[in-house]
Amino acid sequence: MTEYGRGPGSEPWHPEDPLFGDGGWEGQQADAGQQPAYGGQPQHYPQQPQQPQHYGDWGNGQQAAYGQAQQQYPQQGQGQQQYPQQGQQQYPQQYDQQQYGGQGQQSYDNNGWGTGNHAHVQYPDPADPYGQQAAAYGGGQPDYYGTPDAYPPPEPPSRRQAEPEPPQTDWDPGPDQGEHAFFAGGGEDDDDSDDASGQGRGRGDRRGRGGKPKKRRSGCACLVVALVFAGGVGGVGYFGYQFYQDRFGAAPDFAGEGTSETVTVEIPKGALGSEIGQRLKAAGVVKSVDAFVAAQQDNPNGGKIQAGAYLLKKQMSAASAVEMMLDPKSQNNVLVKPGERNSAVYKAIDEKLELSSGTTKKIAKEKYESLGLPSWANDNSEIKDPLEGFLYPGTYPAAKGMKPEAVLKEMVTQAANKYEALDVAAKAKAFNLDSPLQVITVASLVQAEGKYKRDFEKIATVVYNRLKPNNTETYGLLDFDSTVNYAKDESTLDTGAVDNLRQFDDPYNTYKVKGLPPGPIGNPGTEAINATLKPAKGNWYYFVSVNADKTLFAETNEEHERNRSLYEQEQRKNSG
Repeated sequence: MTEYGRGPGSEPWHPEDPLFGDGGWEGQQADAGQQPAYGGQPQHYPQQPQQPQHYGDWGNGQQAAYGQAQQQYPQQGQGQQQYPQQGQQQYPQQYDQQQYGGQGQQSYDNNGWGTGNHAHVQYPDPADPYGQQAAAYGGGQPDYYGTPDAYPPPEPPSRRQAEPEPPQTDWDPGPDQGEHAFFAGGGEDDDDSDDASGQGRGRGDRRGRGGKPKKRRSGCACLVVALVFAGGVGGVGYFGYQFYQDRFGAAPDFAGEGTSETVTVEIPKGALGSEIGQRLKAAGVVKSVDAFVAAQQDNPNGGKIQAGAYLLKKQMSAASAVEMMLDPKSQNNVLVKPGERNSAVYKAIDEKLELSSGTTKKIAKEKYESLGLPSWANDNSEIKDPLEGFLYPGTYPAAKGMKPEAVLKEMVTQAANKYEALDVAAKAKAFNLDSPLQVITVASLVQAEGKYKRDFEKIATVVYNRLKPNNTETYGLLDFDSTVNYAKDESTLDTGAVDNLRQFDDPYNTYKVKGLPPGPIGNPGTEAINATLKPAKGNWYYFVSVNADKTLFAETNEEHERNRSLYEQEQRKNSG
């Protein structure tokens, strides 16, 4: 015989063989009055249906057919060994056929192995593996014998393990299967104590059936969810308010006429209300661009705000800011009038910048080359002021703290851009002039001698006619009082007798010097420049202003003398 009494033949295994089954050991333990081993867990053996099985007494040395026609047990070194039944042996004790789950099976009495007394035994419920509650074998459970799902052969007690429990996951099965751990009970108030044996699970055991610790409901998680929800609601409310304010609410605005703190704001040429509002807001004058634009539109004179520098107060209401910008007292600007000479412009800059008299004139003389003059400027060495005719008429910022050269450069840049746009270089050739500078000189004469636009075009024609080489009326002399006044730095209608004027020695004296003066005698405006470039057609050589509103033009000297008589009569009437 081999180990534990197993032989190669059909002899039964010895009861002490650990591979034999539950009967041997449990029978001995039953005889000794002990608890069945392993909690009374039954071992099931397949039986041939509808055939009673007989169990003999092991003590009588008789073999028993173990509940099946052919039961196969794996052997080492053999595929399977079959234990046949010897016919249909009748054993000393015949047992009634029992019905097992409606399939003609008998209950196997584990505790009656030694005595042969077999009774109907109720096997334990699989849910109660330790035999705490009795359950009838086959009570509603299917018989898997003879199928691919049949139970495996028994194992020794040392190798047997309790049936593993299905693993548990943290997945929420849905509303029909239970609650998620986050919303389920068993929070901080659960009892964490274990049972006395240390193996049972109490209410406080946070391990699931799979042995993994259950997740606690975290108070921090609840707080985070609440904060996120509150933040979302607050964000929706904030943006909703902003949406309403942007479309239906009044624009933010200061109240009152501002503080005692003042600030200078420079407004460029061509700036619209929105750009003006942006500059005022950046300087702290108004609270919002929209408020200023609305106030400018509500003011009937709001569109008259011009470019320049404005002395304003901080934190003003938009309406107050518009009113102050329309007040000339708040304008820190230098206004260059059409025809105005540079000497007057220099004086105005000194006053606005609060500089000593003559400061700007000195800087203009010393730094004129760095102020942006065109390359064709100052082509005559007899020019009195290189910047004359290049301080373009308009309004320019000139507030305390600014440098004179900065103000002058702005004016020169404006003039250079304007002249380039008019293409004065090409127009000079068209009118038989020597240089573009002479175009500006003619325009300065037109501006100085005329008063209205309707007169500018005819005066330009007079200039061009007198400059003609075949001129037999004036023989190339312009005979303009304006040039004498410029040479003398005066501004008067009574320049003296013609004979005396012809004795005055100065390059700008057109009563003595033929042709144009060395340079412009003032800063011509847009109307005078356009008239110079588009003179009227005519043969006029003379003109005289009878009064402020009437200028008479003549082609001959005789006609001109008649017009002068009218002028003298008008003067006597006004003086009498």
